[in-house]
Amino acid sequence: MSRIKDVGPDADPETAARPTAGPTRAAAGQVRLSFRFDGEVQHGGEIDNVLFGVLAAVLDHGSIGRAAKTLGLSYRHVWGELKRWEQTLGEPLIVWAQGQRARPTPFAERLVWTERRARARMQPHIEALRADLGRVISDARDQRLQLLTVCASHDIALQVLQRHAAAVADLHLDIRFQGSADSLRVLNSRRCLVAGFHVPVLTGAAPVFANALKPLLKPGLHKLIGCSRRRQGLMVRREHAAAIESFADLCDSGLRFVNRQPGSGTRLLVDHLMHEHRFAPADIAGFDDRPEDTHVAVAAAVASGLADAGAGIEAAAIEFGLHFVPLIEEDYFLACLKPNLTHPAVVNLCALLAASRWSELLASLPGYAPASAPGDVLMMTKALPWWRFRGDKRVRIGAAAPPEAA
Repeated sequence: MSRIKDVGPDADPETAARPTAGPTRAAAGQVRLSFRFDGEVQHGGEIDNVLFGVLAAVLDHGSIGRAAKTLGLSYRHVWGELKRWEQTLGEPLIVWAQGQRARPTPFAERLVWTERRARARMQPHIEALRADLGRVISDARDQRLQLLTVCASHDIALQVLQRHAAAVADLHLDIRFQGSADSLRVLNSRRCLVAGFHVPVLTGAAPVFANALKPLLKPGLHKLIGCSRRRQGLMVRREHAAAIESFADLCDSGLRFVNRQPGSGTRLLVDHLMHEHRFAPADIAGFDDRPEDTHVAVAAAVASGLADAGAGIEAAAIEFGLHFVPLIEEDYFLACLKPNLTHPAVVNLCALLAASRWSELLASLPGYAPASAPGDVLMMTKALPWWRFRGDKRVRIGAAAPPEAA
């Protein structure tokens, strides 16, 4: 296909006027990952890539000149990189007109957002992989390092705890993120030492949570450890902020909703709220469309315009510049089997949670607060008040609430 004329200040007029053909789109779409050891720090879903680093800088700063200055590169170098990637991708990335600044094409803008969304969706897995690779050298050198296998519902604070534990306690948390229910199943199959799950702070019957979690937790066999308290709510694009003041507004707003995967704690919360408000899935646009697996993936989907609203934690909403509507506070617990309470790594973890530094770290995260008894082993029936209610009826989302839960 023909290329956009390169009429930048350093362009070769003959080359610019001549159409060029790049690789096929299939060839340009191949991805190869690599990693290296160096002194630079990365966090979250960050992955080095020249193209997206340059494009994001142009989008964020409004011009190639400002982007080049921010990146510490010359204008000529940045322009050359962009034109090289146009050939590789077979798509125009920059449009330029006389008397105007060069700006990204609509394709380039979509490319940046879809890449950001992909990284946001995989952020906890990238972070876990980076942590695993990061301990390769330290493991080889230090025999004192403790390993604690954790399967947990996605939580930003847990990633902070992972870095804190490695820095101050020689404790590596090998975290695998998946839904609350699935994490407890992994714990029960003895494939991890600790499982993380979260439930809202409720005092009455909660049939949705009871139906999902009671079969997976047994008093006497499972022990709960206080970890944190966090705020859940709706993440909404700012132009729709006036339309959403509560969960009930979703039904009448017509906004496209992006859901979480079945079995996740946030999906259970959404199902609980659906049950309370007597909503059916058809009442909320997008309810049964493709779900996302993490809070940051939901936030990225909303921020990129794929959806207008989604459920998640306040910290994820702030990270992506979204309006946040608080709905409920919830406790994040760590569960382990009773025999493993004396495991050295579990003892070490409880001590970390009970220390004042963990409370300070939580206080610095938007929407988080310390648990009422961080690091303590809790009575299940006191930590989960709805556990005491008997005879909870099986709940079908969209069905009328039973009298005792109405």
